[in-house]
Amino acid sequence: MSGEVRALRVLVVEGDLPAAENLVQELSRHGYRARGVATGAEALRAHGDADLVLLDLDLPDLDGLEVCRRMRAAGDVPIIAVTGRAAELDCVLGLQAGSDDYVVKPYGLRELLARMEAVLRRVRPRPPARVITHGPLRMDAEARELLLEGRRVELTPKEFDLLYLLASRPGVTLSRRQLLSQVWDDEWSQRGRTIDTHVSSLRSKLGSSRWIVNVRGVGFRLGRV
Repeated sequence: MSGEVRALRVLVVEGDLPAAENLVQELSRHGYRARGVATGAEALRAHGDADLVLLDLDLPDLDGLEVCRRMRAAGDVPIIAVTGRAAELDCVLGLQAGSDDYVVKPYGLRELLARMEAVLRRVRPRPPARVITHGPLRMDAEARELLLEGRRVELTPKEFDLLYLLASRPGVTLSRRQLLSQVWDDEWSQRGRTIDTHVSSLRSKLGSSRWIVNVRGVGFRLGRV
């Protein structure tokens, strides 16, 4: 049927067969077309038609980092590295080898699904840019330009993304987790006062704290001056 939505294909590369079978079943239950392979050699043969690869870095035949590098050299399929080593260096090496993200064993299924969704959001085509007007604010996403009462206001990339997200949902309070996920593509790490710092800078550049309202215990929404 021409209007049918194709399920996304996930390749699970995992040397532990029972763990691989369980993960394939769970992903299938959540609407993915998942299949598993147990070795790096199989992964290098099978990844070409996958929409996303979950790559265990501890494989029985090949070094997982080398498999990741070869996959990345062959194309741009999204890769999430899976590692049993929680050391920062191991995670950094996975990212440097070409993975888009990583998870550390043992992980929860909800965390894995959230990371998969975040990675897929980044690689999917973005909708056409829009111009948003909110009172005297005018934001042009394509030009990355903010005008306040006709005057250009210089923003950093993250400041623009944060304000544009709030302006695109007028009247809606967005949680800190939503902001971290959609602006920083990261809802799991502890970023301290990153959001507060950006909000403070935006308020200063806009000339009033009322432009961004802090809803205590919930998050932030766009205000109006």
